[in-house]
Amino acid sequence: MSHAETSDQATAGASPAVKLTLMTLTTMVVGSMVGAGVFSLPRRFAQETGVAGALIAWAIAGAGMLMLAFVFQTLAVRRPDLDAGVYAYAKAGFGEYLGFFSAFGYWASACVGNVTYWVLIMSTVGAIWPSLGDGDTLIAVVLSSFGLWAFFLLIRRGVKEAAAINRIVTVAKIVPILVFVILALFFFEPSVFADNFGGADYAGSLFNQVRGTMLATVFVFLGVEGASVYSRHAKRREDVGRATILGFLSVFAVFASVTIVSYGIMPMAEIAELRQPSMAGVLEEAVGTWGKVFVSVGLIVSVLGAYLAWTLMAAEVLFVAAKDDDMPRFLRKATSEDVPVPALLMTTALSQVVLIVTMFSDDAFNFALDLTSALSLIPFLLAAGFAVKIALGAGRRDAAVAGQSTRGELVIAVIAVLYTAFLLYAAGLKFVLVSFILYAPATLLFIKARREQNRRLFSPREAVICVVSIAGAVVGVTALAAGWIHL
Repeated sequence: MSHAETSDQATAGASPAVKLTLMTLTTMVVGSMVGAGVFSLPRRFAQETGVAGALIAWAIAGAGMLMLAFVFQTLAVRRPDLDAGVYAYAKAGFGEYLGFFSAFGYWASACVGNVTYWVLIMSTVGAIWPSLGDGDTLIAVVLSSFGLWAFFLLIRRGVKEAAAINRIVTVAKIVPILVFVILALFFFEPSVFADNFGGADYAGSLFNQVRGTMLATVFVFLGVEGASVYSRHAKRREDVGRATILGFLSVFAVFASVTIVSYGIMPMAEIAELRQPSMAGVLEEAVGTWGKVFVSVGLIVSVLGAYLAWTLMAAEVLFVAAKDDDMPRFLRKATSEDVPVPALLMTTALSQVVLIVTMFSDDAFNFALDLTSALSLIPFLLAAGFAVKIALGAGRRDAAVAGQSTRGELVIAVIAVLYTAFLLYAAGLKFVLVSFILYAPATLLFIKARREQNRRLFSPREAVICVVSIAGAVVGVTALAAGWIHL
């Protein structure tokens, strides 16, 4: 069972009777991580770094994301009362307003990430239909919009149909990737690999090479927290953490392999010029046209499945937040088929807006990819920060294990905080400001939820955070209007 299938159980079957096993939770994590990102890795890395930088980048990303995976494992055990993953952890650790921001940021990240799927599909088809360009032309956006709303109607009818489609894509997610790695190893040229080791002239210093790849690694690992999002449906709470670790380790080796073996097929500069999905271009160089067609077909099927999975998960976040009174009440409504239509509609609408914005970006796919990663960093940082508080003894609910040493947990949580803080730095001011442009207007939803409950709108601390977010949004809009930053 893949992520979308478990998503349909979690979203449609919100009843306590639905219980997910360790294997199901693990496949949910794997399914949510394997989507569009892996097919774009060769070009994205080659644009920034050579073999040495790629190895360092994956070592940092692997260690950092593993620490985050351990954080989710720890929180699942220490706070078994919390559901919905990153959103619930941020709320418990830092208050309702930051919890709301975490929920909104995670949801927005999923919506923007969904746009990368349509851009990549159109770019893939654009190889034989040039008017689609790199997925950012008017006709490409129109066709993507049609697909966007077709999926909305599909899920609106009920997720049984959605799950049936996803059974087909389960194999398509994995087979093209494994075939790519095996064939690339067979056609691997050591001399080409050696020439790519230090990076091309345009790559810059090793530090800048590594920094330039960080957001790409975040994007492909999004979904590592997937099991925690549906933790309330787990048969055993400890399985949430185990599934997170198993799922992460399963895909880490695959993602790193896709990147590294590509350097043994083509010169770095040529990989950097490939159209997306670059994995198809690398395999075409190795085995001919059929390799490109094979990867392209597998990608389209896989990406449609990933889109379905993340749409369901995004709607689940809004739905759960609304049930906890942290989003307006209209978002807690669901049909007789247990589909949260208002949350699903908002999810599709935001994806539509971002899809239109991609027409004005210099590189539609990389823009959507980087923005997705940047939006996810605040929720991850807050979850890691909450883990630090738990390790220090604040806010724990597990009396049975309260006497155990938490020194190791504290070290892991601190490393996770430092890693996500470094990622915010690596993202750069551009994507931080663009994130604020999305975050600030979202406060209107928070205000509406508070008014529905006849509660004070902001505490003094929340008011300060609100002012900072609005100021960041103003600076972001000004920078875009003045041309200081470009999409």
